[in-house]
Amino acid sequence: MSDEHNCRTCALRRKYDTAPRSLAGRFWRWHANWCPGWKAFMTSLPEEERLDFARRYQQKKYLPQD
Repeated sequence: MSDEHNCRTCALRRKYDTAPRSLAGRFWRWHANWCPGWKAFMTSLPEEERLDFARRYQQKKYLPQD
């Protein structure tokens, strides 16, 4: 397995960024909730960048718990 994650350049994620209500965008959002690759990508990021992604995609599991 490569150390580089494809999540940073994922075409489906870009589709979500440009058209979140499109079928492809909604599919990516659903997929990101359970994808082991996305989890590995998120946990490999520095904290500030991880928090930025978590806020952008409303993923509470990657935000600090109060």
